[in-house]
Amino acid sequence: MAAVTAAPDPRVMREERFQSVLAEMDLAAAEQACLNPRIANSDGRRQPLRDQLLELHPVIDSLELVLANAEALMVCGAPEAAAAVLNRYSPRAGDERRQWLLLRWRAAAAALDHRQAALALRRLVDGNLKALDAPLFPDQPLPDQGNGLDQLALHEAALGRNAVAVELQLLGDLTGVQGAKRLARAVQWLDAEQFEQADQLLETALDQAAAAEAWGLAMDLLHQQLQLQLAAGGDGARPRQRIQRLATVLNDRYALQQLHPEVEPDPLLRSPREPGGHADVRPSAVAPSL
Repeated sequence: MAAVTAAPDPRVMREERFQSVLAEMDLAAAEQACLNPRIANSDGRRQPLRDQLLELHPVIDSLELVLANAEALMVCGAPEAAAAVLNRYSPRAGDERRQWLLLRWRAAAAALDHRQAALALRRLVDGNLKALDAPLFPDQPLPDQGNGLDQLALHEAALGRNAVAVELQLLGDLTGVQGAKRLARAVQWLDAEQFEQADQLLETALDQAAAAEAWGLAMDLLHQQLQLQLAAGGDGARPRQRIQRLATVLNDRYALQQLHPEVEPDPLLRSPREPGGHADVRPSAVAPSL
């Protein structure tokens, strides 16, 4: 029996029409085409659009044009090409350089080019790393791209430079929820023989989480401390006791079940994210002691 060929989707622009309009597309039209599922419905369609965006302006003499061209390539899923376009223009000092470097960082980060991403962030503050301890996009925050110092630490860790990543995390503000999370990340990047430092950092993180009444975070930190002590050959008795105490006060049956997996599951077991679970984001009327 002959194979049945699927009929083309009538909503998708036909190939002949696509090739006809492609050659006439300017920057804005090519960017919009990348976002239009009726045009860019496959990689086979998106790649010619990327090529068009890459070839439109081989010489660029303004910041506005280079940012628009690179941003269009980012929209089209081509961060490496966006970086290539950015390299066609040398920004002037001041705000122009800052805008250029921020997009250069975004392009490198999207391409998982951690070396270039880290370099862009360092150049952004001319080596004054404490100046990175602030939102990179205070006016237009982008998801998961908040604090410059945290982003730099993540890039350094991805490059295998864990010691540098730890230093960067400890360089920032270590108070409150943000500080507790930074300390927890630093612990993840410490070597096994640095157990005492790691344990002390987690104690500090727990203090900050408790002060902020961030009990879900505190529970996560206690579990991290438990795993740390077990990996170091300890019995983890103290973090177990604290998990038990916190879970009991919060009525967190899920955490209690994790502590005692040999016990038959509680029929009222709830997940951490459900009301009353340790990761429930609603404020609690209790203030447990760690």
